[in-house]
Amino acid sequence: MDLVTFGEAMVRLTSPDFMRLEQSSSLNMSVGGAELNVAINGAQLGLRTAWVSRLVDNWSGRFIRNTGRKLGVDMSRIVWAQFDGIGLERNGFYHVELGAGPRASNVTYDRGFTAISKIKPGEVEWKSIFADCRWFHLSGITPALSESAALATCEALHTARAMGVTTSYDLNYRAKLWSPERAQAVNHEIMEYICVLIGNEEDFEKALGIRAEGTQHGYSKINPDSYKTVAKHVVDRYANVEMTATTLREAKSGWLNDWRTLLFNGEEFFLSSIYENLELVDRVGGGDSFAAGLIYSLLAGKTPQETVDFAGAYSALAHTFPGDFNWATSEEAEKAIVADSVRIVR
Repeated sequence: MDLVTFGEAMVRLTSPDFMRLEQSSSLNMSVGGAELNVAINGAQLGLRTAWVSRLVDNWSGRFIRNTGRKLGVDMSRIVWAQFDGIGLERNGFYHVELGAGPRASNVTYDRGFTAISKIKPGEVEWKSIFADCRWFHLSGITPALSESAALATCEALHTARAMGVTTSYDLNYRAKLWSPERAQAVNHEIMEYICVLIGNEEDFEKALGIRAEGTQHGYSKINPDSYKTVAKHVVDRYANVEMTATTLREAKSGWLNDWRTLLFNGEEFFLSSIYENLELVDRVGGGDSFAAGLIYSLLAGKTPQETVDFAGAYSALAHTFPGDFNWATSEEAEKAIVADSVRIVR
């Protein structure tokens, strides 16, 4: 297995045509979740991927499993919980309103009492999973779900590193799940197992307590130079971290963003091209596409510059598709790097 990920996935319900949820008489149903997004995107790029989680065995759990299966992910490592009939243990849902113009997109979660939040150390056979694994990835969402999920996260990472598996961690701070104080306390333990650290401007500040100078309120304007200090600080603080990577977004409106990515390999900094006035179809999952592109490139032996260029282009393309998953091909990402023509392909 090239890549194993671990975390929560939910049923996604999106109001159509940029409507608010209360306007809608129907909703588009799909699946999303940071770690499953990375696994699916990795599979789309040609990696052998697997996703580990805990789901209730009902229609929504099978819908999530079947979605991953259809898109090439090994879903056989799911821990199944029996449906109790009344929902004391359940699978999560989340709801999306896509923004336009000055109106930002909005996401609300319905993830209380989910099966993954009740996962405990010892439930997953990590040694057998990592026996044939090159890379393990998860995000800060997983340990934020509950105390037991945080313990299971540490167990998985400890086992992965003991078996020589490369690990990556997307800080992915979610204010609706935990406070900065709690995030920093848990992440202090997690960081000793991480080889490649991923995060955006808010993540570094809230999840690790490391603020980029010049960051504005709302994180709408980003100065790449300030992140050079942040990246160096991370590597100095955590000796085991070999690389630090981040996405840089300037949100101009609900439809237009500037997008760029940065990679620090412990010695030098590498920046992708700037994708100016990137027209957004759906920005959810853009960071997960960056993580997938980064992992794919590093496993393929690309140079740091090639890696940040590919991951930047691939994640920029992710914004052009509805839903959490990236349907761009590696060939399209390579064309975007060199600003190839966007004339229709016939």
